[in-house]
Amino acid sequence: MKTGLDRLISDPALRAPLEGRRIGLVAHPASVTADLRHAADVLSGLAGVRLTAAFGPQHGLRGEKQDNMVESDDFTDPVLGIPVFSLYGEVRRPTGQMMSTFDVALVDLQDVGCRIYTFITTLLHLLEEAARHGRAVWVLDRPNPAGRPVEGLTLRAGHESFVGAGPMPMRHGLTLGEMGAWFVRHFRLDVDYRVITMEGYDPDAAPGHGWPVGERAWVNPSPNAASLNMARAYAGTVMLEGATLSEGRGTTRPLELFGAPDIDATALLARMQALAPEWLAGCRLRPCWFEPTFHKHVGRLCSGLQIHTDDPAYDHGAFRPWRLQALAFKALRQLAPDYPLWRDFPYEYTSGVLPIDVINGSALLREWVDDPAATPGDLDVPACADEAAWHKERASVLLY
Repeated sequence: MKTGLDRLISDPALRAPLEGRRIGLVAHPASVTADLRHAADVLSGLAGVRLTAAFGPQHGLRGEKQDNMVESDDFTDPVLGIPVFSLYGEVRRPTGQMMSTFDVALVDLQDVGCRIYTFITTLLHLLEEAARHGRAVWVLDRPNPAGRPVEGLTLRAGHESFVGAGPMPMRHGLTLGEMGAWFVRHFRLDVDYRVITMEGYDPDAAPGHGWPVGERAWVNPSPNAASLNMARAYAGTVMLEGATLSEGRGTTRPLELFGAPDIDATALLARMQALAPEWLAGCRLRPCWFEPTFHKHVGRLCSGLQIHTDDPAYDHGAFRPWRLQALAFKALRQLAPDYPLWRDFPYEYTSGVLPIDVINGSALLREWVDDPAATPGDLDVPACADEAAWHKERASVLLY
């Protein structure tokens, strides 16, 4: 399997349209070749490629910002001597001055297939500014490790944010190149856009079901995206950023587990199994204990559950992480009706809206959790409708 970056490097014909043009690279630590050389280093040494600027998304070009919502600064690369602009710092949309440093932007970002992962919003902002300034955007495509399944409620109008670029469900099932094509179509952008597609990529092939297991090393696209297991669970566990439960930040398994000092994880799992056992299919849930070294509940022993998709029992088609995490919230609300579950703070540059609503793109999930009379079916019906609509919506942009 070859990524878009590997194909661009190995095929001079693909690079020919770049001859004589200034190149800007949007990248992060996972922007590497099959032999783990970084895109910036390789492209800067290619004949006919004139790299004049680089851009870092959330967590930085180097991936140095460990925690969430920590901004990066601009700097000059000490080896390449080019400016490196932060798209998660003083600005999150490239400025006119930034756009003036290149003619073609090469976007080489490993995504994880979830609406809330900010790299897709960064891509949208770049496309919008490229249309405004007459620049070209090429996506060097990479696998979606979460694969093709679709899950979650669609973001409702008026709830757009830096973690909600458009009306799509939480788990969108697209590669970044496909997502860019959808952005161009949906927002009617007049922009020179192309995708350098992958070669030999089958998003349905086992055992990776989206990730080429055994063919590519896993390099963290962000500091807490530490494994394929995390990428599979993330469309559910990311909702914990809007809750008081720990999502495992400060442990070695972030966004693969959840818990708190004041819950009984065994009782929670039993209530989840009683409420909607079909929402727990496709994975194993293991009661565990953990003590975060930073972030929520730092230094306190937490009772929790770890999600395992790295087990022979894993069923890619049956696993539904968004429903699993929603069910955990619902079960906890039933066990402890007054539990202070929802956090309230400015989340990803959005104030005046609860973070859980920003994450979900509406208040629907939170209201379902907090309604004592609401059943699993009351969430399943609108979610199934949204998922079916997205399957149709995305069909024409699928490349693999």
